Parts: sequence; C-alpha cells; structure tokens
Amino acid sequence: MRKFGLIGFPLGHSFSRKYFTEKFEKEGFSDCLYENFPLESIDLLRGLINNEPELCGFNVTVPYKSSVIRFLSKISDEAAEIGAVNVVKVKRSGSQPVLHGFNSDITGISDSLTPYLSPGINKAMILGTGGSSRAVSYMLRKMGLRVTMVSRSIKAGAVKYSDLTQKMFDETGIIVNTTPLGMYPDVNSRPDIDYNMLNSRHILFDLVYNPEKTMFLRTGEEKGCTVISGLTMLFSQAEKAWEIWNDDSL
Repeated sequence: MRKFGLIGFPLGHSFSRKYFTEKFEKEGFSDCLYENFPLESIDLLRGLINNEPELCGFNVTVPYKSSVIRFLSKISDEAAEIGAVNVVKVKRSGSQPVLHGFNSDITGISDSLTPYLSPGINKAMILGTGGSSRAVSYMLRKMGLRVTMVSRSIKAGAVKYSDLTQKMFDETGIIVNTTPLGMYPDVNSRPDIDYNMLNSRHILFDLVYNPEKTMFLRTGEEKGCTVISGLTMLFSQAEKAWEIWNDDSL
C-alpha cells in the first residue's frame, strides 16, 4: 500500500483527504491511501514518519509550511526562495527516510489568477504574511505585478490594515486573502479591511476553500467585485503534488 497524507493542525476544514480518496477510486489506484495526520506540534513529524513505513509523501498546511523545512534533506529552488513547503516526498533508503520539500501552491495560484489578468492590472494586495502569503507574493511578482503585503502588526516590508487608504485600493487590481479568516467553522469572520473601498474593478481571491464562498468573497460580491474561490487552487496544487510524488526524477 502506498500511503499519502496531510499534516497540520487542526485539519477539520481540509478537503484534501476527500479529494485524493475520490481521485484514487475514480482512477483505479487501489493500492493508494490518503489520511489526515493532525499534529499538535511539528516536532511530532519524525515520529509519524517512523511509525508510517508506507508513507510516500504528504501535504503540509497551516501552521507548518515554514517550520517543516528544518526536517528536510532537500528543498526545491522555488520553495527555498519562498520559505514555505506544502508538498513533501518521502524517499526511504536504508534505515533513514529522506524528505524532499516542494511548493505546489505556486501552480495553484497561477492557474487560479491567470485567466483574470489583463494589461490594466499591475498591482496586488496580499492580506496576511504567513507561509501561504509568501507563495502568493512569489507568484504574483513572477507574473509581473507589484505587491503590497498587509499585516495586523508592524512587520518589515508590510503595511498595517489600519494604514490602508482609498488611494491604495484604487491602485490595486487583485486582493488576495491568505489568512485563515472565514475558514470553517469560523465562517462569519473576514479580513479587517474597509470593504466600502472596494468596487467593480477589484478581483478578490481567497485561499480559503471551505466554505467555497467565504464572507470575504461574499462581501466583495456585494460591492461588485469579481471573486475567485480557493477551490481552483486546491485542485490544481493537489494534482501538482500527485505529479511530484510520482516523478522518479525528483
């Protein structure tokens, strides 16, 4: 049996297990299994790998996309530059498993946003400064956009929510929520921006996919914004993870 899974904490919001279980059934992978591994501490990872000898790879979600890096023997160039990993491939050679880290979020971000880009869109605003925000920032810059990072507290290279102005919103085409606000079960929360500053020129993208349409997106719709659910990103990055796990050259 080839086993795959997801680490993070908590995991009640995640659709990954459902997605891969359905994929295995539909595509006839009867020798594959996907499980959730909720770890209250990233320090429990080594024990998990030792106790699961059939584990071939796993996804990483909040809050461990950055802290997992210290357990890796190898990391892709993109993941190293971003400083965040969401896919780990487990290679077992002798008695010691070797962990290789990758970032498939960048594929999901590109697939989600590319259909909505136009020559008039050259600035983006990223809400949150965690591991997911780094992947979004990396990809948006690769796509030629200038990026403003937004944080609840004073951080280098970021502005505070309270410092956002109408001018900044008017100059921004894409606004991305990378925080967990609005995620099940806390479905009535949303990032603390002034939603009256939004209009029909804005594109709102939420990395949260459960629920499919978050409070952030619903409020944006009320202001005439174009909204993009996190489900597209989920499916795209999951398929990229599957490709990584099955590529013998990686």
